[in-house]
Amino acid sequence: MSERLYHLNGELVAADEATVSVEDRGFLYGDAAFETMRAYGGHVFGWDAHMDRLAETCEILGLEHGLSQNDLKTRVNETLEANDLNEAYIRLSITRGVQPGKLTPRRDVTPTVVIIVKPLARGGREGTPVWEGPATLQTVKTKRVPDAAVPARAKTHNYLNGILARLELRVTDADEALMVDLEGKLTEGATSNLFFVQDNALRTPSLECPVLPGITRRVVMELAADEGIPLEEGHYTPDQVRQADEVFVTNSTWEIRPVEVVDGISIGETPGAGSLTTLLSRLFDSRIETQYYG
Repeated sequence: MSERLYHLNGELVAADEATVSVEDRGFLYGDAAFETMRAYGGHVFGWDAHMDRLAETCEILGLEHGLSQNDLKTRVNETLEANDLNEAYIRLSITRGVQPGKLTPRRDVTPTVVIIVKPLARGGREGTPVWEGPATLQTVKTKRVPDAAVPARAKTHNYLNGILARLELRVTDADEALMVDLEGKLTEGATSNLFFVQDNALRTPSLECPVLPGITRRVVMELAADEGIPLEEGHYTPDQVRQADEVFVTNSTWEIRPVEVVDGISIGETPGAGSLTTLLSRLFDSRIETQYYG
């Protein structure tokens, strides 16, 4: 297909014609919820988990959009089919729409619903990662917004915190920003969750910190539990990650991406994917293979 089609307010629209009003609150204020998902073999990975998180974000925002999960799933499937995509990046956004007046939102909502898709490589055991080589992380000065200000579990269009963190990487060769909270404790990357291996145990920042409850993060934790791998959620410092035996980051498109360097320090005796990272990656690929290609 030469021209990609997006889903806009219930209709399939050519990508270059898919526009929203300049008065839309998602544009004006970042007043919108979204989910980034991945399709394998024409099916959305972790659909229920993504919808649960979307619902929580909308509840936090007080955004009563009135759309059912079945309605949203139909729109996503229509978008994939219209673009002849089985392997895809999917972004589903719901804004509060156009509401003339002041900052305070009205209760009545006519939401703007946008679904965009982009092709990705096949996943699973026969797949190819979307990333090129292990990641390089850099701890940045930009702090993660406290939950008391903007809850990390709310996945909104207001992504300035992550953007400011990524801007700091312009003077480095790093792929991802490593962010800490106001007390200097590790939280996550700008668009990823963090894991590291120390003393043969898998560790990840607790959701008590301002950390997005990632869908892939949860799957990795399930895989580790199934394999009897010791797992700890806690409060950590950047020094602990710099001294770790292995480090990797996760998100829906990267899946599990090994980390080679943190703050200029090579990780592990053989930088790159360590044994536990490799095992979890293989287990993840096997799960994808079985569920979506088997």
